Amino acid sequence: MKVDYIIVGIGLAGISFCEQLKAHNKSFVVFDNASQQSSTVASGLYNPVVLKRFTSVWKSEEQLNLALHLYVNIEDELNVKLDYKIPVYRKFASLEEQNDWFTASDKPRLAEYLSSKLIKNENKSIDAPFSFGEVLTTGRIDVKTLIETYKTDLLEKGILFETAFDYEALDVENDVITYQNTNAKHIVFAEGFGVAKNPFFSYLPMVPTKGELLTIYAPELNMDFVLKAGVFLIPLGEDLYTVGATYDWHDTTHETTDKAKIELLDKLEKVIKCDFKVMKQLAGIRPTVKDRRPLVGKHSDYKNIYVLNGLGTRGVMIGPYVAKALFEFIEFETPLEAEINIERFK
Repeated sequence: MKVDYIIVGIGLAGISFCEQLKAHNKSFVVFDNASQQSSTVASGLYNPVVLKRFTSVWKSEEQLNLALHLYVNIEDELNVKLDYKIPVYRKFASLEEQNDWFTASDKPRLAEYLSSKLIKNENKSIDAPFSFGEVLTTGRIDVKTLIETYKTDLLEKGILFETAFDYEALDVENDVITYQNTNAKHIVFAEGFGVAKNPFFSYLPMVPTKGELLTIYAPELNMDFVLKAGVFLIPLGEDLYTVGATYDWHDTTHETTDKAKIELLDKLEKVIKCDFKVMKQLAGIRPTVKDRRPLVGKHSDYKNIYVLNGLGTRGVMIGPYVAKALFEFIEFETPLEAEINIERFK
């Protein structure tokens, strides 16, 4: 088989790059063994504001424009619902936080995203005496459905191979990449935290950050917005809510823990005042980087081996942006921004 690209990994980064290849009529195959779960346990929330500090997300406008267009395209192509528009409310802990919010809402890059209208709490199941601030242009991507339907489509087309990638079987000679029975012009590694075992890019400073989420059933909560109040509380429909997430820089297993469950429940019980039942707990390892920027670029010795990784906690937003940047870097020699280029760690 001869193709333009081999892609290793089909999480948010891999899917975003596949969409670039489709848009430019490039042929490809994908290898993925479902060993990395960071995308499948992602909350899928897109939100252009860092709500802890009331600051703008890096390249927020550019990221949102690309991401929302990409998910609409996938919805149309695969006949599936992925993008659920939903407001995000930030619970204020004090009058001082209210004032900080209004100050931030006057700043140029935040004015279009932070509503200047104070929202009073009318939900008896939520403890919020200082009201809420609303973030605009927000929503949730159903990441689980995205990955499942995308993989099914690739399988039906015969271009997804659900096997572990054997690095030693990769042969690089001149302008041709050979792997098993496939010849390609380029290979892109989009493996998430799995890149730590990749001999071509294991030197990159990937910081494994374990995150755990709960799914709760709370029929009395009746909440039709995402709530940020120590934890994120995200409606899923049918009285189900995602509660998350934890951050653990030491445990790199995919096993759920009682410690994380206790932490999430402790924070949740300070926010809501109704009964609920824990239905499920999930864990995954986020591919994060010390400087909070993705890892994008070319191997220093092999001109046709590339990496697309380190999306962190905002993968649904930043994935399409960095995938486009990498594609244009490979095909059109468009320089990568210094903030994301792996050359910064050379």
